[in-house]
Amino acid sequence: MRCIHMSTATAGPFKFVLEPYNGTIPSLEINPNSWTKVAHILFVDSPAGAGFSFSRQPKGYHVGEISTSLQLHEFLIKWFRDHPKFLSSPLYIGGDSYAGKIVPFIAQKISQGNEVGRSPLLNLKGYLLGNPATGERIDESSKVPFAHGFGIISDQLYETILGHCQGQDYKNPTNVLCAKALGTFHSLLSELMLPHILWDKCVYSSAGPHAKTDDSAGAARKILSEEAAEIKLGKRLKHPPVRPRLDCINYAHYLSYFWANDERTRGALGVKDGTVDEWVRCQDGGVPYTRDIVSTIKYHRNVTANGYRALVYSGDHDSVVPHLGTQAWVRSLGFPVVDEWRAWHLHGQSAGFTVSYSNNMTFATVKGAGHTAPEYEPERCFAMFSRWILNQPL
Repeated sequence: MRCIHMSTATAGPFKFVLEPYNGTIPSLEINPNSWTKVAHILFVDSPAGAGFSFSRQPKGYHVGEISTSLQLHEFLIKWFRDHPKFLSSPLYIGGDSYAGKIVPFIAQKISQGNEVGRSPLLNLKGYLLGNPATGERIDESSKVPFAHGFGIISDQLYETILGHCQGQDYKNPTNVLCAKALGTFHSLLSELMLPHILWDKCVYSSAGPHAKTDDSAGAARKILSEEAAEIKLGKRLKHPPVRPRLDCINYAHYLSYFWANDERTRGALGVKDGTVDEWVRCQDGGVPYTRDIVSTIKYHRNVTANGYRALVYSGDHDSVVPHLGTQAWVRSLGFPVVDEWRAWHLHGQSAGFTVSYSNNMTFATVKGAGHTAPEYEPERCFAMFSRWILNQPL
């Protein structure tokens, strides 16, 4: 599934006004926690087929993690050639969630290009990742101790999984007893909203043209169809998403569909007719994609060992990519601690906890945040990012 992560968009200068959709273009308001206050940010729709990006040739959509990363590297090279005044500015590569597979690879390609003198030299200083996937088994297996620590599963189930799943791939276990225990585990975990275990469950509001929906989503679609009788949908609105409750965190995702498909938005963004007919937040199975980066750990080790800075942060209530797994692989890089585990603060209160290593990597949790952190705790994440990007202690 290829998603345009709206959590990343929460770092931008505007955000949606959360009000019931009435058939007109959703309203925007100034984002008081925009990361653009302290940095110039390029937001890129990638890979081809995501968002408003497109390919003129059908083969252009047959990409994967490696080829997409190489395309993004080429994009940066060409962008800086066209905008040389920014070449002296410090460059950081960033992303959340699945971008954890892409960002370290790109950082390594830039580093390698600079070492061999590729022109133009990009002034890479480091990278940052939120709630990042790695491709390692720890991304999945860490969900079990996370759930146990929050009282989601019992001691007995936790011990059963530890006893029968040693060395198993938690996504595809071959041990029958392990598979049975994990089935029970996933059943219990499904009672919660996975991106943030303390929030109420909401229907998924980002279905693309190839998505299947469950019963609750079907009910929400019925509500939307009733609305559509009164709201004249535009010619581009072919696959309207499920409508969540207004108090759901993903109501902004719902609004994004109507905003992005409005002709005024497309005109302002310079989207040309004949490129992308309908914008959908997630291309669910609609575009080929190869998962060919098995693990990112070596890229993290290589890039940070060469002196580049890194910030890795996790929402501490995220069960999609739990902070326990992220903390574990950060430690596995094997670099000594230079700033011991401590709280970091905002408004005189702890906003999370952080530790720094000799390879210039900082790991931080964001208190109360989910997947991904900026969407749930924008003020804390802005404070964290601002301090880090300005070389200040968290």
